[in-house]
Amino acid sequence: MIRELLRVTQQSEVISFAGGLLASDLSPTERVQEACHTVLENSATLALQYGETEGYRPLREMIARHIVRYGIKASAENILITTGSQQALDLIGKLLINPGDRVLVEAPTYLGALQAFSMYAPEFLSVPTDEDGLRINLLEGPLRSGPKFLYVLPNFQNPGGTTLSGYRRRALVQLAERFRVPIVEDDPYGQLRYEGEHLSPLVVLDRVTLPREEDFKLGNVIYLSTFSKTLSPGLRLGWVVAPPDVIAKLAQMKQGADLHTSTFTQMLAYEVAREGFLDEHVKKLRVAYRQRRDVMLDALASEMPPGVTWTRPKGGLFLWVTLPEGMEASELFREALDRKVAFVPGECFFAPDWPGSEAKRHLRLNFSNAKPERIREGVRRLSLAVKAQIRELHPV
Repeated sequence: MIRELLRVTQQSEVISFAGGLLASDLSPTERVQEACHTVLENSATLALQYGETEGYRPLREMIARHIVRYGIKASAENILITTGSQQALDLIGKLLINPGDRVLVEAPTYLGALQAFSMYAPEFLSVPTDEDGLRINLLEGPLRSGPKFLYVLPNFQNPGGTTLSGYRRRALVQLAERFRVPIVEDDPYGQLRYEGEHLSPLVVLDRVTLPREEDFKLGNVIYLSTFSKTLSPGLRLGWVVAPPDVIAKLAQMKQGADLHTSTFTQMLAYEVAREGFLDEHVKKLRVAYRQRRDVMLDALASEMPPGVTWTRPKGGLFLWVTLPEGMEASELFREALDRKVAFVPGECFFAPDWPGSEAKRHLRLNFSNAKPERIREGVRRLSLAVKAQIRELHPV
């Protein structure tokens, strides 16, 4: 379905709320051009050669300096550069999952993680979410079943847009430690907060609430992030933060996959991000994306019929729509495409263990890619499709 969506949404007349695309009009094109020139003029021999599997050291050191502002005290030895955080998910699956192992996930959760982990034949156990994220009160039973790890997106979750509350974060870390279940914390959107206070990452809470050494040699959380949501998805650069023993094992897996992430791309990202440019660029993204989120929320409130509900994300790129009883997003999808508007039906964001009837009423909308006027028109078209479906289900 996603591959089909990508083909359809290339058509200029289609207003797409489907992919997790960044605003092309905010792309740092000039800075990237300058960085390309600088890298090739000053360091071409290094940039066009093989590199270290763990990644370009100055970039790893820059990431370590950057994440300390969020309380993550790590060194370059705790960081592995990956070809997008999607590769990190695959490497974690390859390292940790044996066929038949149980893996805990949120319901719903990131479909790319489900795809990556599914290659290693686990049994998924889904734990539902609400407006405050993963429902911790329902977690103890699944943890008792001996899962290999828990995969969670605490900040502005994809697809739900929800944020795991501070209380639940602390409880989750303590529960995971009690049952000796590692946590894979995926945080691609953490820098894109539009309102509310910053909440400590799970990897930080794991260190400050439990007896850990200061040098990051031990820990129960593997932390993932990426440049794809702040700099450019086309660079395909993500990273893993973990104890050195874990990084070493993941690096062995990565050697067998691609030897190392592109040296040129890593050096390019380092040159683009340095001297505070990335911080200033993220500030611009926050302003623009907050406006687009607000436009979409206002348009949904004014256009959608009664019975349709949606989340109100405090950051990130997505919100999650729930249709009235009896409706299915896959049926609405066809009606919406006829009206030249696209979204992702929610069913693909649920693991196989989740009841199909529960998954079919949802859809994910992206608000970062389209400009405000296109968002308003797209929501208008989508609302017409919803109303047409309701009339079919409940003819007068």
